Amino acid sequence: MLKCDTLIRNANVLDGSGNDARHCDVALRDGRVVDIAESIHCTSDQIVEGEGLSLAPGFIDVHTHDDTSVIETPDMLPKISQGVTTVIVGNCGISASPARLKGDPPDPMNLLGRRDFFRYPAFSDYIAALQRARPAVNVASLVGHTSLRNNHLDRLDRSATAEEVEEMRAELVAALDAGALGLSSGLAYSSANSASTDEVIALAEALRGAKAVYATHMRTETDGILDAMKEACTIGRSCDSAVVISHLKCAGIANWGRSGEVLHSLEGARATQQIGCDCYPYAAGSSTLDLKQVDPRVRIEITWSAPHPDAAGKNLFDIAVGWNLTQLEAAKRLQPAGAIYHSIDEQDMRRILAHPATMIGSDGLPWDKHPHPRLWGAFPRVLGRYCRGEKLFSLPQAIHKMTTMPARRFGLAQRGAIAENYWADLVLFDADTIDDTATFADPLRPAKGIMGVWVNGTLSYTAQGLTGSRAGRYLPRAATEWLQ
Repeated sequence: MLKCDTLIRNANVLDGSGNDARHCDVALRDGRVVDIAESIHCTSDQIVEGEGLSLAPGFIDVHTHDDTSVIETPDMLPKISQGVTTVIVGNCGISASPARLKGDPPDPMNLLGRRDFFRYPAFSDYIAALQRARPAVNVASLVGHTSLRNNHLDRLDRSATAEEVEEMRAELVAALDAGALGLSSGLAYSSANSASTDEVIALAEALRGAKAVYATHMRTETDGILDAMKEACTIGRSCDSAVVISHLKCAGIANWGRSGEVLHSLEGARATQQIGCDCYPYAAGSSTLDLKQVDPRVRIEITWSAPHPDAAGKNLFDIAVGWNLTQLEAAKRLQPAGAIYHSIDEQDMRRILAHPATMIGSDGLPWDKHPHPRLWGAFPRVLGRYCRGEKLFSLPQAIHKMTTMPARRFGLAQRGAIAENYWADLVLFDADTIDDTATFADPLRPAKGIMGVWVNGTLSYTAQGLTGSRAGRYLPRAATEWLQ
C-alpha cells in the first residue's frame, strides 16, 4: 500500500490549467504530489478532509516588494494567510541584491526597508541569506535596474555610460547564472527616469538566450502610456525576451476610460512577441509620496512619513487643512513618505484584471506603517469579489491566472500546478466564503476562507493561524514556457 505524508481527501481539485475542478484525493510525500485519483488508499501521517472545499496550487504573487521581509519577518503572515506560497521579488527596478548603498536607500529603494536591510552586495549573498532564514514562502527574484544603477553611477539623474552599462551587465549576468528570473525596471521613478532606452536595451542584452524575462514599471502609466508600452516592447524585442508589464493601469483622472485602447495595444503586441501583464484588484495604487501625483481631485492617504510618523493613515487633504497649507505644500513637508493614490477607474481595473494575459500581483508594501490593503487581501479579493461576486471570470480561470500562468511565464519548474511529481505548494479554501477583510481603514487583517496552506508539502497555515513550520525555498529560474 502507498505510504504518504499527507492525504487530502474528497476535495474539488483545481489543477491550475483552467479546466473544471475534479472531485478527488491528493497524496503528498517528501514535499511532492505523488498521486491524484478519485480514491486513494494509503497509509498517511496526516489525513485532511476536503469535502466541500477547493484545492488549488499555491498562489504565486508575481509582483511583490518582499525582498527584505522574507528575511526580516520570515513567517510572512500577510502572504501565506491569503494562500500565497511563492513571492516574486525584485520588481519595479528595485531589488535587495545586488545592492551596495552609499547612504540611505534612495527613492524608491526605500520601499524595501531601512539601510541596514541592504546586506547583500552580491546576488549569491542574498540566496545564502534566504536559505538561512527559510521563510514560510518560496522566493524567486528579479534583478532591479535601479539597484544596479545605484551600485555603479555617481548620481541617478543621468544615463549610464557604456563602461557603467558593462559593469551593470556583469552583475546581471552573475545573478542570472545563479537563477535570477530576469531584469526589472522602474523607469517612472526619478532614480531611473533619466536612463535612456538605449541604456536599458544594452543592459537587457544579458537576457538574450537565458530564457529570462524583462518586467517593467513603465516610464509612465498616465498620458503617455501607449508610448511607454511601445518602449517596453522594443526593449523585449531587442534581446528576444518575454515582457511583463507591471501593475498595468490607466493612472490619473484624465486617463480614466482608456483601458480599451491600452488593451488593444497589448493585443497587437501579443501577435508578434511574448508579452503579458499583472494587475492588483483595487482602484488605488501605492508607492512613495510623489509630488507629481498630488492632485486635489484624488484622495491621497499617507502610509508613512519619516518626519511626521503620526501622519500614517491620514488623508493628505486633512493634513493640509490642519497645517493651513495646500496639499502640495503639505506633501513636501511630509517627504520622504509613502502614499495611497485613489487615481484609478474601477471599470478600467476590471477590464485589465479580466484580460486573459493578466496575472495577479499584490504589489504590497510590507514596511508601510499603514499599508494598502492589497498586502493582506489581493488574492482572496480576486476570488471573492471579482470571481464569485462579479463573475469577471470563472473560478478555474482565476486560479490559472494565479498559478500555472505565472509559473510558466517566469520559469518556475514543477510549480503552479497540481500534478504528479510537482512540488506540493497547495491551498485549501472555501470557494463560497473566501474573501478579503483588509480595508483601507483597517489594512492589517487576514483573509477569510483559507483552510490550509502547504509549502513544499509542509502544512504552514490553517484557519487557526500559522503552524510554526516554515518550508519555503529559493527558486532558481528554469526554462520559461510562455502562455499567451
